[in-house]
Amino acid sequence: MISFNKSPVTANSIKYIQDALVRKTGGDGSYTKKCTEWLREKCGASHTLLTTSCSHALDMAAHLCEIEPGDEVIMPSFTFSSTANAFVGCGAKIVFVDIRPDTMNINENLIEDAITDRTRVIVPMHYAGVACEMDCIMDIAQKYKLKVVEDAAHAIVSEYNGKPLGSFGEFGCLSFHDTKNFSMGEGGALLIRDPEWIARAEIMREKGTDRSRFFRGEIDKYSWVDWGSSYVPSDINAAYLWSQLEIADEMTGKRLSNWRLYYKALSPLADRGVIQLPYVPKGCVHNGHLFYIKVADYNEQIRLIRFLKEHNVYSVFHYVPLHSSKAGQLFSRFHGEDVYTTRESRRIVRLPMWNGLTEENIGLVVDMVYDYYM
Repeated sequence: MISFNKSPVTANSIKYIQDALVRKTGGDGSYTKKCTEWLREKCGASHTLLTTSCSHALDMAAHLCEIEPGDEVIMPSFTFSSTANAFVGCGAKIVFVDIRPDTMNINENLIEDAITDRTRVIVPMHYAGVACEMDCIMDIAQKYKLKVVEDAAHAIVSEYNGKPLGSFGEFGCLSFHDTKNFSMGEGGALLIRDPEWIARAEIMREKGTDRSRFFRGEIDKYSWVDWGSSYVPSDINAAYLWSQLEIADEMTGKRLSNWRLYYKALSPLADRGVIQLPYVPKGCVHNGHLFYIKVADYNEQIRLIRFLKEHNVYSVFHYVPLHSSKAGQLFSRFHGEDVYTTRESRRIVRLPMWNGLTEENIGLVVDMVYDYYM
């Protein structure tokens, strides 16, 4: 079986985890500091906070945006539930707009028409590590005095016009889930653009206390000062992450090499019009997060996934559009027409992509795709 995903294990993974067990198993130890500094440097944020998940980074961002009941937040429906949950938890109404069929990202040209006097935030999600049209989105946000929270769960080290994704909006949210380019097993990070938000973000992350200031020696005692929760990951998780970040360029290079192998090998099928391959717009530098193909329709999506599984290749679909879900019907509305969101989501087949995937593995996956279309 060629797995869809496998957890990355580097030469130093076990060593660093064992070291963390001796040094400090709780939060904000030496490995957390190493990861935080690396992220601050690479992601272009004024401050970075390692969190227990990207979902929790999004929760923090929603609270920092001071979302209140009745506020509206614009985002694509083609995303994970966490993107919406963070704002629903603050009482917001989610307003979905359609996606672009080429990148599967939010259609930047539909955002402005969805804005009302209740709109507070725009949430672009960078699908597959390929950037949304951030210049346009930031112009709209500035025009209407809206905040931008980037769901950059797929997009670590990806860029838009030379600038790291996650650094455009007030906040950027990264994922270090087991399926992502770099993993903590479960984990994430909040990127903060403007220093004015740092103090409150630290408080939220530390259960609503000013404990971070206490540890820095700035106050004699810490106490409960604001809303918060337990968003500080164990240094054991950070040690695992650091074993990957220290060789991030090498891992990203290998991932992109595999992405290109898939693209080249499957191009003849795309040339025949049998499938479609991913599109990367000019000015976007992606990170090879995932490789997908688009097939004719939903029935073919199911048949191909089943065929590959029968031949020991594990592939998957991706998001079921949120507006069609039970919770989506309760907490959201779709502005305009769903031209592409549902149709295109039912065409995606994600092929195996993980650190350690070999050229031979990719060759076998490609052979099975060709066998299906014989």
